[in-house]
Amino acid sequence: MKSRLWVFRDIDLTQRAALAQALSISFATASLLLARGVTTRDQATAWMSPIHSHDPFLIPDMERAVDRLHQAMERQERVCFYGDYDVDGMSATSIYLSFFRGLGADVRAYVPHRIREGYGLNEGAIRRLTAEGVTLLVTSDCGTTSHHEIVLANQLGLEVIVTDHHQTDEQMPPALAVMNPHRRDAQYPFRGLCSGGLAYKVACAYVAKYGQGAVPLDSLLDLVALSTVADVVPLQDENRAFVRAGLAELSRGARCGIRALKQVAGVTRACTAETIAFKLGPRLNAAGRMDDAIKGVQLLTTESESEAQQLAEHLEQLNRARQQLEAEIMQEALAQVEAREVPGAIVLASRQWHLGVVGIVAARLVDRFHRPAIVIAVNEQGIGKGSARTVPGFDLYQGLASCRDLVMAFGGHPSAAGVTIHEDRLPEFAERFAAVASGWAHDTQHVPTLHVDSEVRLDEVTLRLLQEIETLHPFGAGNPEPMFAGTRLEIMNARVVGEKHLKLTLRQGRSLPFDSIGFGMKSLEEQGLSLRTPVDVAFTPELNHWNGLDRIQLRIRDMRPTVSE
Repeated sequence: MKSRLWVFRDIDLTQRAALAQALSISFATASLLLARGVTTRDQATAWMSPIHSHDPFLIPDMERAVDRLHQAMERQERVCFYGDYDVDGMSATSIYLSFFRGLGADVRAYVPHRIREGYGLNEGAIRRLTAEGVTLLVTSDCGTTSHHEIVLANQLGLEVIVTDHHQTDEQMPPALAVMNPHRRDAQYPFRGLCSGGLAYKVACAYVAKYGQGAVPLDSLLDLVALSTVADVVPLQDENRAFVRAGLAELSRGARCGIRALKQVAGVTRACTAETIAFKLGPRLNAAGRMDDAIKGVQLLTTESESEAQQLAEHLEQLNRARQQLEAEIMQEALAQVEAREVPGAIVLASRQWHLGVVGIVAARLVDRFHRPAIVIAVNEQGIGKGSARTVPGFDLYQGLASCRDLVMAFGGHPSAAGVTIHEDRLPEFAERFAAVASGWAHDTQHVPTLHVDSEVRLDEVTLRLLQEIETLHPFGAGNPEPMFAGTRLEIMNARVVGEKHLKLTLRQGRSLPFDSIGFGMKSLEEQGLSLRTPVDVAFTPELNHWNGLDRIQLRIRDMRPTVSE
């Protein structure tokens, strides 16, 4: 077994001692806070507090947007909420639809079809909505770069409010309002909101200025949690408070569409960020990948139990079809990569691939080869549309910007992006993008790394530590699960459970023995280790409930032989 490169966070021991004393917490928890950039008592208190929110009117154009929405409510204008076809877009659209429908507004939702219409605003949809009498259009998770389409909308008498968190150009589109925390003139203190978070802030601003409607703000937080976790924005600042409260709403299942979705996904316990990432999110995304994302919006906003059940079962079928398609494309992609030397960045394309799953395949390739990857589906007209994913430290948006003369369009975030390109330009684009990535990368950056928060002794791993860690939940992007390292551990016994999981009992010196589990690690021999080998183990501590008892368990993330000094 080839161990990953362990990179220990740089922790100032004096700061650690001061923080531990000020907050009456363990050194291990103080190390976790310092590793996340939390250095003072006030910062730590804010980080660990369940309530944390900023003034929504600090978001650019917020008051203008809220005033225009109120005017539309007063005049009973027809308003359309236009979202992207991923979980963030669906959730943000559902937040808008639920809240303003509760005010008695004449509202509808529109989500473009991924394959027939593509991402963002399009001319055909704008003309159709205008013909249907829509006078105000509010985007979710798109619109920042839609200059041409918004000019057309204005010419047709359709006013546009943009809610988006994608990277921005210097020039804003000619919309009535552009609420994007990445605007250069933005004064909002946190730029990590996704579009679901932004839609929620619009609802908060509306209530603050014009009063509460029929839909309580807290009841929308389940949708905010869905969008925040699924869109992999940083779980920092107010996002943490949103997700923590939203997970409680998801667990309660007040929304009938959520209850139905949890049922088909087999979710019976309290919801966590992992529940969204691996259970609920993929099923919602399957609507936009394999069929029509408006069905996801319908599921999240319906008040009919029977309709919710039908939609959830349909999404379950779509997700199974997506899994099968993804496996087939991944096999073909691996054959392309492994037939040659792996370049600094992987760019693959095919006319046989389904546009709805290329993003997932790109993410799988990044995990396997630890390089930026772009996977492109080319249509019959020779136009390729693809999704890009990256490794930590390489900014996809800037990487694509350096190739802008070769592509028809691109956009997104530093960590995930989309690109449209003509088939003829693919070879030159692949070569240049790989060169850009190679120029950025250092030798070690093509080696999978494991970031370790701090080294601990096993006798520091106590119930008190787990209780302190609980205050740092939820974990995800920007707030990773705690990662500790224990050195010179003795393997007391080892066995394989469930055919591929390695179950160990570990001890350090005279410490108590700890049950430990390495998922997918198979046997000790396959790890190149034996019972006689002292080991260093990177792990996350957790509480394991089994046979009515709670015991501390170490979830092993990596393991290597101890190097004798």
